[in-house]
Amino acid sequence: MKTLSSVEELRACIEQSFESAVLIFKHSTKCPISADAFQRVSQFDAGASGHPEVYMVRVIEERQVSTEIAMCLGVPHQSPQIVLVRDGVAIWNTSHYGIHADRLAEALVQFGILGETVA
Repeated sequence: MKTLSSVEELRACIEQSFESAVLIFKHSTKCPISADAFQRVSQFDAGASGHPEVYMVRVIEERQVSTEIAMCLGVPHQSPQIVLVRDGVAIWNTSHYGIHADRLAEALVQFGILGETVA
């Protein structure tokens, strides 16, 4: 999982989504629900193959990046939250207790992404 710490890195991540889909995980370092979601996303990232690159934004530390995600992708801010981005568009998202490996895998299958080559 790569950390996005600047708006420029976010823009590069969104650009990457034109080559292959990406997942952006918005994480609050002060929230126990987010800590649980972080563990689930980390396990998904480590255990799955052929899935999109996973990026993390720490919403407190990188507030500007978190705000830019909501503005650029049109997804109202929540934390924790995970957003699936393809071709510069948020095509799916979930938050809080909805962040689970099986839900992520279902979304990847639903949108025909599972098995895409990650750039």
